[in-house]
Amino acid sequence: MFGFSMIQMVRSNADKLDLTLRKNLIGLYTPFKWTPCFLHSSLDRFLQKTRKIPVVVEFYDTCSFEEAVENCHSVAEQHFRSKMKQSIPSTTCCSMDLTPAALEELLSKGSFIKKVYFDRKVQALLDVATAAVKAKESIQEAALTGNGVTIAVIDTGIYPHQDLSDRIVAFKDFINDRTEPYDDNGHGTHCAGDAAGDGSASNGLYRGPAPESKLVGVKVLDKLGSGSLSTVMAGVDWCIEYNRLNPDNPINIISMSLGSDPQQYPSVSEDPMVRSVEAAWNSGIVVCVAAGNSGPDPGTISSPGVSETVITVGAMDDINTPNIIDDSIASFSSRGPTIYGYTKPDVVAPGVNIISLRSPNSYLDKLQKGNRIGNEYFTLSGTSMATPICAGVAALIIENNPGIPPDEVKRKLLDGAEELGPANTYGQGYVNAEKSISI
Repeated sequence: MFGFSMIQMVRSNADKLDLTLRKNLIGLYTPFKWTPCFLHSSLDRFLQKTRKIPVVVEFYDTCSFEEAVENCHSVAEQHFRSKMKQSIPSTTCCSMDLTPAALEELLSKGSFIKKVYFDRKVQALLDVATAAVKAKESIQEAALTGNGVTIAVIDTGIYPHQDLSDRIVAFKDFINDRTEPYDDNGHGTHCAGDAAGDGSASNGLYRGPAPESKLVGVKVLDKLGSGSLSTVMAGVDWCIEYNRLNPDNPINIISMSLGSDPQQYPSVSEDPMVRSVEAAWNSGIVVCVAAGNSGPDPGTISSPGVSETVITVGAMDDINTPNIIDDSIASFSSRGPTIYGYTKPDVVAPGVNIISLRSPNSYLDKLQKGNRIGNEYFTLSGTSMATPICAGVAALIIENNPGIPPDEVKRKLLDGAEELGPANTYGQGYVNAEKSISI
């Protein structure tokens, strides 16, 4: 077996192939157990040339990015079923579909290649809120509404709901390449409302913390709420590029209610999803990400929530009351420490039975008809819902402090949080807009 081509390739390039990719390549030989030996060589050659594997290729910072992408494109063109998909300049990466034969050639010729990652699956993190985080007080007393602040929701898209009142200022679709805002799943629309719905269809009852903020929809997850590492990275990269092209009206906040099981790299900074969100943070964009829905066990924080830099948000059950005294951590909310030993989440916000915007005829709308609240609203639970609520509060902080850098927004959020208990369950505590703004 150790003579098989892909086994040899993995052994020769172990330092350049991440663990998940190595396992996938070796796993291609599993059916050989039930195949006569005399067929092994033929099957090996067949798999080499036909099995398509999605990957993310990282380049060395010292090489020419354009030249590296062109070299990848050239190799892909020479191999059946291989292709270049997306370049991701902010993290010096590109995404590709490669056969094992194409991957082997790329590695043999690619002195510019630092690492190749398996393009793993990423999912939407599903399993009364504005009052619980004291945002209504901020709206009333300080007249803060998120005006002048733009939140990008990287998710399943955004349906142009009445409560968003034409505040979707840009839309990018990495799944179906459509140009007008839509949401065929419903998750992204709910998240947009969690952050910035103005409650106009409910006389202000179901209003998010930042009801006048602008929104940018970035669709990286499909109708079923599923995507990949590369589409999410491309979505974050697009936001960074958007700000370069629109310096006078930039994206201030990214809200990401998605994630995947973290992979064990030598350090957290080697996780490509983490590098992606930290590139956005370092460019001046506040990034709020979901902790994950794999609780109550410890060590269950998802990626990119394992990042030390960005704001990782866990979920509370607010028992449908504005008073936090009776609130408790949601059983599904992921707990720290991260697989790298860092304390997470950073803060918690309401995430159980959150009523927000409905996307009519979307996948979730049809699947969970009992979750409809009248004709305009829908109820969902998850750290997915807590994350945009936190993003909405961050919008109020930015509105009150124009030009404030991401690190300072995070400090205000954490310092203003209501302490609740163990940091690896609650982080610094319950998000409190009123306190965070006054700090």
